[in-house]
Amino acid sequence: MPQTGQQLMLTNREKLEATGVQQVVSFDDREIVLETQIGVLVLKGEGMNITHLDLGAGELVVQGLLTSMEYSEDRAKKLKAKGKNILDRLLK
Repeated sequence: MPQTGQQLMLTNREKLEATGVQQVVSFDDREIVLETQIGVLVLKGEGMNITHLDLGAGELVVQGLLTSMEYSEDRAKKLKAKGKNILDRLLK
C-alpha cells in the first residue's frame, strides 16, 4: 500500500532512500527528476544510478555522489502543461 507524504534519507551524500515517489520523469547519471506526492524533486550529482525502484510502494534508492536536491513546483506545472499540449495536438 503506497504511503502518503514523503521521507528522504541521505547517507554520506552517496545513497538516497526516498518514499512517496510516484514516477521517474527523467534520469541520467547527472540528473534525476522524480514526481513525488509533495511535488517534483530534482536530484543532481555525478555517477548517479537508480539501484531500487518500486513505484507500487513508492520507494526509490539512488547511489552516486549527490550534490543537490530541490523541489520544483514550477517544473511540475510545466511538465503537466506540456503533457496536455502534446495530448491536445494528438487528438486534433
